[in-house]
Amino acid sequence: MNWRIAMKNLGEHAIVIGASMGGLLAARALSDFYTTVTVLERDAFPAADTPRKGVPQGHHTHGLLSRGSAVLEEFFPGYNREVVAQSGGLLGDAANDVTWIGHNVTLANGKSDLIGLLASRPVLEGHLRRRLLGLPNVHAIGNCNVLGLASDPTRTSVTGVRTLVEGKLEETVDADLVVDATGRGSSSVAWLEELSYQPPANEKVEIGIGYMTRTYRRRPTDLDGKLGIVVAASAPNWRNGAMLAQEGDSWIISAGGFLGDDAPDNDQGFLAYLATLPTMEIHDVVARAEPLSGYRRYRYASNLRRRYEKLARFPENYLVFGDAICSFNPVYGQGMTVAALEALTLQQCLRAGSNDLARRFFRAAAKIVDIPWDIAVGNDLRHPQVKGARPPMRRFINWYIGKLHLAATRDTTLATAFLKVVNLMISPRSLLSPAIVWRVWRGNWRSALSVSSSAIESTRHTTRKLS
Repeated sequence: MNWRIAMKNLGEHAIVIGASMGGLLAARALSDFYTTVTVLERDAFPAADTPRKGVPQGHHTHGLLSRGSAVLEEFFPGYNREVVAQSGGLLGDAANDVTWIGHNVTLANGKSDLIGLLASRPVLEGHLRRRLLGLPNVHAIGNCNVLGLASDPTRTSVTGVRTLVEGKLEETVDADLVVDATGRGSSSVAWLEELSYQPPANEKVEIGIGYMTRTYRRRPTDLDGKLGIVVAASAPNWRNGAMLAQEGDSWIISAGGFLGDDAPDNDQGFLAYLATLPTMEIHDVVARAEPLSGYRRYRYASNLRRRYEKLARFPENYLVFGDAICSFNPVYGQGMTVAALEALTLQQCLRAGSNDLARRFFRAAAKIVDIPWDIAVGNDLRHPQVKGARPPMRRFINWYIGKLHLAATRDTTLATAFLKVVNLMISPRSLLSPAIVWRVWRGNWRSALSVSSSAIESTRHTTRKLS
């Protein structure tokens, strides 16, 4: 059977700039519609699944959310099992095999269909790159710097890119479509200005997140056999932490805080920092585990969104994709899944043809980005020192989610509903359905009743002692 059956051919050549997760997924979507797809990457491709310079987060904690895992499986059937079988990745139930702590309380575990994939970023990317390059019409060029865009004389259409490959002269490579998937540091704004286009408006929320990461030997008895624990930042110290199982019987552990509240890069200081989290579980594993790496720090200044969908003019045959559109606080683990969803959307847009592609794609991508942006920014704005607008609805939602967490300490249905939103499986609006609101109210009423009963019993006990 022809692997491109029933797909339109929209052109001879498409170029994707950037071979990170977003670029690889964009190339997969394009491969169904263009005779040849070329991925250009400024890094050399590593021989093994090891971190590379162009992915500074490659040393740090990663996991593929359930929705992202499902989309990768749709694009590359067998991908998840391949990562497990060949590299030692782990598939697990996000609601049952991982402990989630938010608003300083622990959500109840319960079985669900939220299957996520745990593996290091280099392994996830390496398997994806090999599967992509296994397609007959996709190839990649490493050590390739893209210097700018080529256009027609009217500057209304992009016709290719200007490249400089290591050891060669500068050349122009023609293409019917160019996609910028170079991430947060994208040069698209500058390239568009060179063609006399207005830059997109930016939305930015400064958070000053920094975290320290180290890998350790994992023992079967750690966390009573669970595959991880995720601690979301909350008052009073607003520190976060994550410990996730990885290939090679290892843990990857990250901890950090907002606005320069960094974890120390020494054993005593790191342990003391972990002890300030609302659980001692990560601390206790680190205290006895064998280190497998040194300490590595990562800093992330701000949530950043570029509003390409609001531009009145944009050149034909050019798109911006993934983190180059929007990048979020990485502690929420949304980036790879958002890129996967954008790749699905790109595929759907291409099925309708290449006419007016940029406008259609940017509007559709904006709807995808809205949800994780609201999740990340809304949660970050709970921190009183993070600057940003806090309209009444945002304040209400943050209050309500706190109440949901309290009720979800005993209610697995509530916990799973919340985690489905976190995993981008369902809309956050689902948490305001009458059935969920009822469970939140009931759970908080029972908690209040329990506290009240405990206080009354304590008073009676004291009265009996005094008498």
